[in-house]
Amino acid sequence: MQKRQLGKSDLYITTLGIGAWAIGGGGWNGSMGPQNEDDSIPAIHAALDHGLNWIDTAALYGLGHSEEVVARALKGRSPRPYVFTKCERVWDSNGTVGACLKADSVRRECEDSLRRLQTDVIDLYQIHWPEPDEDIEEGWTELSRLQREGKVRYIGVSNFSVRQMRQAMAIAPITALQPPYSIVTRAIEKENLPFTEENNKGVIVYSPMSAGLLTGAMTRERVANFAAEDWRRNLPNFQEPLLSRNLKLVELLRDIGNRHGRAPGEVAIAWTLNNPAVTGAIVGFRSAKQVSGIVGATEFRLLPSELLEIENATRNEAAA
Repeated sequence: MQKRQLGKSDLYITTLGIGAWAIGGGGWNGSMGPQNEDDSIPAIHAALDHGLNWIDTAALYGLGHSEEVVARALKGRSPRPYVFTKCERVWDSNGTVGACLKADSVRRECEDSLRRLQTDVIDLYQIHWPEPDEDIEEGWTELSRLQREGKVRYIGVSNFSVRQMRQAMAIAPITALQPPYSIVTRAIEKENLPFTEENNKGVIVYSPMSAGLLTGAMTRERVANFAAEDWRRNLPNFQEPLLSRNLKLVELLRDIGNRHGRAPGEVAIAWTLNNPAVTGAIVGFRSAKQVSGIVGATEFRLLPSELLEIENATRNEAAA
């Protein structure tokens, strides 16, 4: 399976990584709804068996539960995949989520993640969101200390602007940026991707299928029946008029996929991986069955004419 170097690190990652957001389950602000835990570990095992060599999670997902599930899934696995996680999102005894980049909080979060993941070192430790903005320097300085102490191998950022990345880089090198990126979520093309490419930073994108929207399995009925806590209810791409536009785009992806025996989601992922600034894409799996319908995107390449079809379709819809 193809691997790419993550920035200037010695991590060579497969172009797809396992996203552990959904397996955090429900019951917290930002969840993707309930998750059957009996499906979570087989899903991770299936992805690893296909050759994926990294997992991206966060303390926030399930308020620590996702990291615990990852630890159980990796127990006894050899070779062990790289494990990436995040700090900065914190919660109180009532489960109310807040943001903190104070040094003592970052250190405590790291120790908690190490314990939940049952490991001595985190391969990539990331700031989840650049909030509060005024504490970015303090938080990033503490990540750098954790790296020097050997608790984390590399440090990165998620959802940062170019200005914020420059601010962090003045203190310590950034190994990778984690931003959202898909056919229908392209804001990072203007500044972020040119900046990371120019500065040789790794880029691991999340939501390449736009939170399930581009999988080919999403329908208006399914969106209407999202669990009350499902955060996707509030996303513009899942609401009209964008929902109709996006479902129409999925039919084009389905048509392109049919020419190659690929699913629409594989086409959507392959589109993100076609950008030379992108190192890898994070894909969430809720069950082992879902893995086989997505993992083929690691080897799939869109033809130039098909890339143009997608570009023309998105441009025409935007202009409509």
